[in-house]
Amino acid sequence: MHTNVIDIRPLHRHAVTASVDVVAAVTVGDLHRPTPCAGWDLADLLAHMTVQHRGFAASARGGGADLAVWDPATVVDAVRADPAGAYAAAAADVLTAFDADGVLEAGFAMPEFGPGATFPGTMAIGFHFVDYVVHGWDVARSLGVAFTPSADVLSAVLPLALAVPDGEIRTAPNSPFACALDAGVATSDLDRLLLHLGRSPDWAPAGR
Repeated sequence: MHTNVIDIRPLHRHAVTASVDVVAAVTVGDLHRPTPCAGWDLADLLAHMTVQHRGFAASARGGGADLAVWDPATVVDAVRADPAGAYAAAAADVLTAFDADGVLEAGFAMPEFGPGATFPGTMAIGFHFVDYVVHGWDVARSLGVAFTPSADVLSAVLPLALAVPDGEIRTAPNSPFACALDAGVATSDLDRLLLHLGRSPDWAPAGR
Protein backbone atom coordinates (compact mmCIF):
# COMPACT_ATOMS: atom_id res chain seq x y z
CA MET A 1 0.00 0.00 0.00
CA HIS A 2 1.34 3.44 -0.89
CA THR A 3 1.04 6.35 1.52
CA ASN A 4 1.23 10.02 0.78
CA VAL A 5 4.39 11.46 2.30
CA ILE A 6 4.79 15.23 2.46
CA ASP A 7 8.28 16.12 1.29
CA ILE A 8 9.45 18.93 3.56
CA ARG A 9 12.95 18.98 2.06
CA PRO A 10 12.52 22.20 0.02
CA LEU A 11 11.44 24.12 3.14
CA HIS A 12 14.08 22.35 5.21
CA ARG A 13 16.69 23.52 2.70
CA HIS A 14 15.47 27.11 3.12
CA ALA A 15 15.85 26.82 6.90
CA VAL A 16 19.35 25.34 6.76
CA THR A 17 20.46 27.86 4.13
CA ALA A 18 19.15 30.69 6.32
CA SER A 19 21.20 29.33 9.22
CA VAL A 20 24.31 29.28 7.00
CA ASP A 21 23.68 32.92 6.11
CA VAL A 22 23.53 33.87 9.80
CA VAL A 23 26.61 31.84 10.77
CA ALA A 24 28.53 33.44 7.88
CA ALA A 25 28.81 36.57 10.02
CA VAL A 26 30.45 34.72 12.94
CA THR A 27 34.13 35.43 13.54
CA VAL A 28 36.57 33.72 15.89
CA GLY A 29 36.19 36.72 18.16
CA ASP A 30 32.46 36.03 18.55
CA LEU A 31 32.83 32.49 19.87
CA HIS A 32 32.75 33.54 23.52
CA ARG A 33 29.32 35.15 23.16
CA PRO A 34 26.47 33.76 25.30
CA THR A 35 23.54 32.08 23.55
CA PRO A 36 19.92 31.28 24.46
CA CYS A 37 21.11 27.69 25.13
CA ALA A 38 21.90 27.74 28.85
CA GLY A 39 25.51 26.86 29.54
CA TRP A 40 26.59 27.05 25.90
CA ASP A 41 28.60 29.87 24.40
CA LEU A 42 28.55 30.39 20.65
CA ALA A 43 31.47 28.00 20.14
CA ASP A 44 29.57 25.22 21.95
CA LEU A 45 26.40 25.91 19.96
CA LEU A 46 28.19 25.91 16.61
CA ALA A 47 30.05 22.69 17.45
CA HIS A 48 26.68 21.08 18.26
CA MET A 49 25.08 22.39 15.07
CA THR A 50 28.04 21.36 12.92
CA VAL A 51 28.34 17.83 14.27
CA GLN A 52 24.59 17.28 14.07
CA HIS A 53 24.76 18.06 10.36
CA ARG A 54 27.55 15.49 10.07
CA GLY A 55 25.61 12.93 12.10
CA PHE A 56 22.39 13.31 10.12
CA ALA A 57 24.35 13.13 6.86
CA ALA A 58 26.00 9.91 8.04
CA SER A 59 22.61 8.47 9.00
CA ALA A 60 21.13 9.33 5.61
CA ARG A 61 23.99 7.33 4.06
CA GLY A 62 23.57 4.36 6.40
CA GLY A 63 26.44 5.15 8.77
CA GLY A 64 24.80 6.95 11.66
CA ALA A 65 24.88 4.14 14.23
CA ASP A 66 28.44 5.04 15.28
CA LEU A 67 28.20 7.47 18.21
CA ALA A 68 31.56 8.94 17.23
CA VAL A 69 30.04 10.73 14.24
CA TRP A 70 27.78 12.64 16.64
CA ASP A 71 30.56 13.72 19.04
CA PRO A 72 31.11 17.51 19.08
CA ALA A 73 34.75 16.91 20.00
CA THR A 74 35.33 15.77 16.41
CA VAL A 75 34.50 19.22 15.01
CA VAL A 76 35.34 21.67 17.78
CA ASP A 77 38.85 22.44 16.51
CA ALA A 78 37.57 23.14 13.01
CA VAL A 79 34.77 25.34 14.37
CA ARG A 80 37.16 27.33 16.55
CA ALA A 81 39.55 27.84 13.64
CA ASP A 82 36.94 28.78 11.01
CA PRO A 83 33.40 28.87 12.42
CA ALA A 84 31.63 30.03 9.26
CA GLY A 85 33.57 27.73 6.94
CA ALA A 86 33.29 24.62 9.10
CA TYR A 87 29.56 25.17 9.54
CA ALA A 88 28.88 25.87 5.85
CA ALA A 89 30.74 22.70 4.80
CA ALA A 90 28.74 20.54 7.22
CA ALA A 91 25.46 22.13 6.11
CA ALA A 92 26.28 21.46 2.45
CA ASP A 93 27.06 17.85 3.34
CA VAL A 94 23.72 17.22 5.03
CA LEU A 95 21.74 18.93 2.27
CA THR A 96 23.47 16.73 -0.31
CA ALA A 97 22.79 13.62 1.76
CA PHE A 98 19.12 14.51 2.18
CA ASP A 99 18.71 15.00 -1.58
CA ALA A 100 19.61 11.38 -2.35
CA ASP A 101 17.03 9.07 -3.91
CA GLY A 102 15.13 6.99 -1.37
CA VAL A 103 16.15 9.05 1.66
CA LEU A 104 12.54 9.67 2.74
CA GLU A 105 11.96 5.92 3.02
CA ALA A 106 15.36 5.13 4.58
CA GLY A 107 15.89 4.24 8.23
CA PHE A 108 18.03 6.77 10.07
CA ALA A 109 20.12 5.39 12.94
CA MET A 110 20.09 7.95 15.77
CA PRO A 111 22.04 6.48 18.69
CA GLU A 112 21.70 9.61 20.81
CA PHE A 113 18.12 8.43 21.44
CA GLY A 114 19.44 5.09 22.72
CA PRO A 115 21.11 1.93 21.42
CA GLY A 116 19.53 0.75 18.19
CA ALA A 117 17.27 3.80 17.83
CA THR A 118 16.14 4.20 14.22
CA PHE A 119 13.60 6.57 12.69
CA PRO A 120 12.01 6.83 9.23
CA GLY A 121 13.71 9.34 6.98
CA THR A 122 10.70 11.66 6.88
CA MET A 123 10.66 11.85 10.68
CA ALA A 124 14.41 12.29 11.02
CA ILE A 125 14.43 15.14 8.50
CA GLY A 126 11.59 16.69 10.49
CA PHE A 127 13.75 16.55 13.64
CA HIS A 128 16.56 18.25 11.76
CA PHE A 129 14.20 20.88 10.33
CA VAL A 130 13.04 21.91 13.81
CA ASP A 131 16.61 22.05 15.11
CA TYR A 132 17.86 24.39 12.43
CA VAL A 133 15.00 26.84 12.57
CA VAL A 134 15.47 27.29 16.31
CA HIS A 135 19.27 27.11 16.26
CA GLY A 136 19.39 29.67 13.45
CA TRP A 137 17.44 31.95 15.77
CA ASP A 138 19.82 31.10 18.64
CA VAL A 139 22.87 32.18 16.62
CA ALA A 140 21.15 35.34 15.42
CA ARG A 141 20.21 36.31 18.97
CA SER A 142 23.77 35.66 20.14
CA LEU A 143 25.02 38.04 17.43
CA GLY A 144 22.22 40.56 17.93
CA VAL A 145 20.92 40.30 14.37
CA ALA A 146 17.50 39.53 12.89
CA PHE A 147 16.37 36.01 11.98
CA THR A 148 12.84 35.72 10.64
CA PRO A 149 11.97 32.49 8.82
CA SER A 150 9.44 32.76 6.02
CA ALA A 151 5.76 32.15 6.70
CA ASP A 152 5.92 28.92 4.67
CA VAL A 153 8.81 27.61 6.76
CA LEU A 154 7.08 28.52 10.02
CA SER A 155 3.74 26.99 9.07
CA ALA A 156 5.49 23.74 8.15
CA VAL A 157 7.83 23.55 11.15
CA LEU A 158 5.48 24.69 13.92
CA PRO A 159 3.44 21.45 14.22
CA LEU A 160 6.67 19.46 14.21
CA ALA A 161 8.12 21.65 16.96
CA LEU A 162 4.95 21.44 19.07
CA ALA A 163 5.21 17.64 18.89
CA VAL A 164 8.62 17.68 20.62
CA PRO A 165 8.02 16.15 24.06
CA ASP A 166 8.44 18.33 27.13
CA GLY A 167 9.45 17.11 30.57
CA GLU A 168 12.48 15.36 32.05
CA ILE A 169 14.10 14.75 28.67
CA ARG A 170 14.63 18.52 28.44
CA THR A 171 16.69 18.51 31.68
CA ALA A 172 19.24 15.96 30.47
CA PRO A 173 22.86 17.17 30.10
CA ASN A 174 23.49 18.95 26.79
CA SER A 175 19.81 18.93 25.84
CA PRO A 176 19.37 21.50 23.03
CA PHE A 177 15.90 22.42 24.35
CA ALA A 178 15.00 23.71 27.81
CA CYS A 179 11.61 23.00 29.35
CA ALA A 180 8.71 24.70 27.58
CA LEU A 181 7.68 28.17 28.68
CA ASP A 182 4.11 29.45 28.99
CA ALA A 183 2.85 30.22 25.49
CA GLY A 184 -0.23 32.10 26.66
CA VAL A 185 1.08 35.43 25.40
CA ALA A 186 2.58 34.19 22.13
CA THR A 187 1.72 36.55 19.29
CA SER A 188 3.27 34.73 16.33
CA ASP A 189 4.10 31.25 15.08
CA LEU A 190 7.78 31.95 15.73
CA ASP A 191 7.05 32.94 19.34
CA ARG A 192 4.97 29.80 19.86
CA LEU A 193 7.80 27.65 18.49
CA LEU A 194 10.42 29.36 20.65
CA LEU A 195 8.37 29.17 23.84
CA HIS A 196 7.61 25.49 23.34
CA LEU A 197 11.34 24.81 22.87
CA GLY A 198 12.27 26.69 26.03
CA ARG A 199 13.32 30.04 24.58
CA SER A 200 12.07 33.46 25.55
CA PRO A 201 11.41 35.45 22.37
CA ASP A 202 12.82 38.47 24.24
CA TRP A 203 16.15 36.82 25.11
CA ALA A 204 19.19 39.03 24.68
CA PRO A 205 22.77 38.75 26.00
CA ALA A 206 23.21 40.29 29.45
CA GLY A 207 23.93 43.99 29.28
CA ARG A 208 22.14 44.60 25.98
